[in-house]
Amino acid sequence: MNREKLLELHYLMLKVRRVEERLVDVFTLGKIPGFIHVSIGQEGVAAGVCSCLGPEDLIFTTHRGHGQALAKGIDLKAFMAEIYGRRDGCCKGKSGSMHIACKKSGVAGSNGIVGAGLPISLGTAFASMYRGDGKVTVCFFGDGASNQGTFHESLNIAALWDLPVIFCCENNGWAQFTSRKTYMKIENIGKRAEAYGMCGVTVDGDDVLKVCEEAGRAVERARTGGGPTLLECKTHRWLGHYVGDAQKYRPAVEVKQVKEFDPIARFEKFLLQSNCVDQAYLDGVEVRIGSEIEEAIAFAEGSLLAGADELFNDVYA
Repeated sequence: MNREKLLELHYLMLKVRRVEERLVDVFTLGKIPGFIHVSIGQEGVAAGVCSCLGPEDLIFTTHRGHGQALAKGIDLKAFMAEIYGRRDGCCKGKSGSMHIACKKSGVAGSNGIVGAGLPISLGTAFASMYRGDGKVTVCFFGDGASNQGTFHESLNIAALWDLPVIFCCENNGWAQFTSRKTYMKIENIGKRAEAYGMCGVTVDGDDVLKVCEEAGRAVERARTGGGPTLLECKTHRWLGHYVGDAQKYRPAVEVKQVKEFDPIARFEKFLLQSNCVDQAYLDGVEVRIGSEIEEAIAFAEGSLLAGADELFNDVYA
């Protein structure tokens, strides 16, 4: 992997982390309506997968989808305005945090219903196959969704039709407030692909290089007619299910220990030890991203709120 690609991965991960940290801040101040769900600690998955996609490829995300949307290249100002519920948002303030979408960036949509994005992603994948345009669809979902009927139905159809789709399971070990150990006996969700005759891979989601490697193979497989892939990325959710969740259902020692699995610190150590960058470079990226975020927040707060007169506009494409 060349230096440019390595620096891209670092920038994407750090941008996702810092954006979501600021979202926690402004949400706590009451500036953002509704709930927000952040993916702090899971940045290696979003960056590793989305860095393997082109502008023309599509992704479907979940309620915890900020990181994937940002890694796919959604405009930060339009993204922030959307979170704030403002007219200049990418959905004119109508989607809020949980339903971010942007056609220009290939963010086809997100879904707050567990497992609901899986069958929808079959539609764009089938369209790509039918047209022969070479586009790849990636559907992100959590480990809890792998027990939904939509998961099994979608994998079966995708395998039968050799659809150009990647089902990316961000397995952080928690389905909202429930530990994986209490609802699933198998260790690796990736093994479930065997039941449908498709490729299944389990990877360390906190190692962005490994995620990128396996995602790259899956993208190439899908783009060249090799069919779908179930890509399970095992990672760690640092915070609660939603911002403000006290996590009383989670052992305190685990809440403390998960921060040892930091994909960004791990990757920065690799970059420094391989003499790819120096500390001055890393500091410069921090400053750059910080400036971009504050400009986006200022843009969002300066944008008008979406009004009732907009309620029925853009309901149909």
